[in-house]
Amino acid sequence: MKADPERNVHPFAPVFDSASRVLIVGTFPSVISRRRNFYYGNPRNRFYQVLAALFHAPVPGGVEAKKQFLLDHHIAVFDVLESCVIRGSSDASIREACPNDFSPIFNGAEIACTFANGRTAQQLCERYVTPAVYLPSTSPANASYSLERLIDAWSVIVPYLEG
Repeated sequence: MKADPERNVHPFAPVFDSASRVLIVGTFPSVISRRRNFYYGNPRNRFYQVLAALFHAPVPGGVEAKKQFLLDHHIAVFDVLESCVIRGSSDASIREACPNDFSPIFNGAEIACTFANGRTAQQLCERYVTPAVYLPSTSPANASYSLERLIDAWSVIVPYLEG
């Protein structure tokens, strides 16, 4: 029997600085990400593999290295939801959604484009925050996308980061 979903509060701050040009949003941190206290903490999530491939760089390890990698490549990362009722890590189970405040990012960086890591992130971002370009989810639950296919799809962010 599955446990009843519970209200969770987003446990960590956004990653951005004044040089950030692209904002990538997720829905809400997975159980593993909440435990590891950083974005895309599940080792099976391909988020950092995809970005490393786009920039021909090694995959960063550890929270500080991941933060620095994102900032070095002018990428801001945050999740749409500040809190929600969620069963495990299932976006499909999200209820009672409460959005995060994105004004520090939009006021502190010149974001050229917002991208959503997955369809639910896009829908929630457009409902609560701003229009967002859909990117296929890097989650291990998105088994229909190979790493190569994800890299190809995510390559649309690169032009926003050049120049």
